[in-house]
Amino acid sequence: MYIDTHAHLYLEQFDEDRNEVIQSARDQGIDKIFMPNVDLSTIEAMHEVARDYPSVCFPMMGLHPCSVHQEFEKDLQEIEAYFTKQKYIAVGEIGIDLYWDKSYYQQQIEAFKIQVQWAMSRRLPIVIHSRESIDEILDILEGLALPDLQGVFHCFTGDKTQAARIRDLGFYLGIGGVVTFKNGGLDKSLSAPDLKHVILETDAPYLTPHPYRGKRNESAYIPLIAEKLAQILHVSESELGIQTTENALRLFTLATNQN
Repeated sequence: MYIDTHAHLYLEQFDEDRNEVIQSARDQGIDKIFMPNVDLSTIEAMHEVARDYPSVCFPMMGLHPCSVHQEFEKDLQEIEAYFTKQKYIAVGEIGIDLYWDKSYYQQQIEAFKIQVQWAMSRRLPIVIHSRESIDEILDILEGLALPDLQGVFHCFTGDKTQAARIRDLGFYLGIGGVVTFKNGGLDKSLSAPDLKHVILETDAPYLTPHPYRGKRNESAYIPLIAEKLAQILHVSESELGIQTTENALRLFTLATNQN
């Protein structure tokens, strides 16, 4: 059994064959799929998928850093209100993105800190987007010094030092399709001790693993990610599946309570 801890199956890329995509994932042993929100425009679609597949697809709630702009406080106010309406397994996807646009860097920092406080007050984990910003986010989290805060660095592509800092915080490394890329670099960043701090994800429809790179990603490709990661960590795929599933259920405890 596997868990895809990060997939955007509610996006329009799946509108034509969503049921088949989810069934294909289940046929490949993916028992649960966790869905991070993007912004106000994606909430309704995400909720609809969660309602249609209540024992498989579990929603999160948050504001993606690429959707943070000058008046982000208004968006955050509307998004936070959803926590009073239903349960979510995490606050996410949140963080800082310095790859696409640095214009709203300070706003991204503030939005991230606000959403971290949401997680603390609700005892939920955070799902962190950290493209070109791992050190910046680690500095923030270490500075906040919140020992009860838990979370995952989604799509981790950092180095050994960053992986160690993440482990020291008690956080997890979200490993996806990049691990299968020829020059992905994760073979140099990860080692056997990381197994207890790793969870699997696809980021579907993005970051498709080899040999399907360039095509739409799906949760059914989790075994491809697991196969490569097992090679890097020198463990069996069975052991990897068991441990990463335990890790995911431990982090996203609300998902087990809802099953």
